[in-house]
Amino acid sequence: MDVRLREWRAGDAPVVLSAFQVPDLRRQAPFPVLTLQDAHGWIASWQGAGHAFAVTVGGRVVGNVAVLGIDGHGGSGCVSYWVVPAARGRGIAAAATGAMARWAFGERGLRRLELRHRMNNPASCRVAVKAGFQAMGIERGKAGFQAMGVERGKPGFHAMGIERGRGGGGSAPYDVERHVRLATD
Repeated sequence: MDVRLREWRAGDAPVVLSAFQVPDLRRQAPFPVLTLQDAHGWIASWQGAGHAFAVTVGGRVVGNVAVLGIDGHGGSGCVSYWVVPAARGRGIAAAATGAMARWAFGERGLRRLELRHRMNNPASCRVAVKAGFQAMGIERGKAGFQAMGVERGKPGFHAMGIERGRGGGGSAPYDVERHVRLATD
């Protein structure tokens, strides 16, 4: 399987729009992605928020992987990803997350990456482990998007297994597991 990362392009907006129509991704979107204009906005919103890559297999976009919340000293960042349902269960998310980690360590000079997922999302736990992230423990009763290190309404808070409430709240407590990968791992 040929999993590759590339920059997002304006022409990818139809894929983004389609992806965010899937119920689990729609609930996790940082803002409603209901039109092509919204999808273009999602792509553009990564500017200054982190670095996102389109995940491709055989030249077709099947997901997103990103590093965000990069601290001002360039030492650490948070990992975010999603894969469309048709591409799940094939190791694509783990391969893309591993490739993005190598980029973050090599190109951005980061030394530490965190990946957090909700405890009721065992698939994300498998992605983290397969991508070389070590489990560091469970954070009980984690509440709100800011507590995850991601600002509400910004890209990235959708892809760490954080689910918005029906009213867009997202502040209900939940348990998350933190995984960490170091540049020296």
